Amino acid sequence: MVWTQLVFDCTADEAELLSYYLTELDVQAVTLKDKADQPIYEPVIGSTPLWPTVEVTVLLAENDDPQQIIAQLNDALQPQSCPPYHLHTLEDKDWVKAGMARFTPQRFGQRLWVCPSWHTPPEPDAINLLLDPGLAFGTGTHPTTALCLQWLDSTPLTGKTVIDYGCGSGILAIAAALLGAKQVIAVDIDPQAIEATQNNAARNQVTIESYLADDYPAGVSDIVLANILAGPLQQLQPLFTSYCHPGSQLVLSGILAEQAETVRHCYANDFVLDATVQQGDWVRITGHYHG
Repeated sequence: MVWTQLVFDCTADEAELLSYYLTELDVQAVTLKDKADQPIYEPVIGSTPLWPTVEVTVLLAENDDPQQIIAQLNDALQPQSCPPYHLHTLEDKDWVKAGMARFTPQRFGQRLWVCPSWHTPPEPDAINLLLDPGLAFGTGTHPTTALCLQWLDSTPLTGKTVIDYGCGSGILAIAAALLGAKQVIAVDIDPQAIEATQNNAARNQVTIESYLADDYPAGVSDIVLANILAGPLQQLQPLFTSYCHPGSQLVLSGILAEQAETVRHCYANDFVLDATVQQGDWVRITGHYHG
């Protein structure tokens, strides 16, 4: 089958209107992405803001007529007309396999590998975390996750209790378990994250206790790890502190470099903080609770 992409260059307002009408026209798929590299890192809870300039891509099947789609959109948008657009043809290939090929085994630190479950681990005797990228964020490819995995690999975890708050796919919780933690607790606000964590834990033959945030029976832990975003990290400081005993270690990520000092200031009264570690635009903040 031959597939065609119809790509519009839009403002945010145009993109919302186009998306609505394209859905009504029953096209194969509509996707929106940032056209000008202006990421939205921390939107207001409950909002779904768009970027100032948006690329709207419409996937058309072989029997779909692009010009007919354009004509129908022009009718619907009157007195306005379609934004600028271009067409290109997609090669016919197995898109599932193509997507899988993007995820390859990666090593973090000295001992830990993260391997998609369809790959053979490159070092069978290493600590290999098998992961299916799925419903929840977290494959190790993003610097925030990589920073946490590197820390876990470098830290003695044997006999420790670890809380992974904002567990996503469960990658950090599972890594902690594989690296020797005695008890690992995964917490998230999203039921899909809890499901993904349990599925990935079963695949790796480790036991992870997982809770929705509102259901977690709070307790103290040797390590509190949170890879979320700077705003929630600041809001959750009293909660994270309550999870700590004197000497508990803190690991925070999901923080842009320009946000580091604000987050450090928020935790500085209760924690002795290490030097900030940066990878790309993102940083990791670690320390220990002084009680």
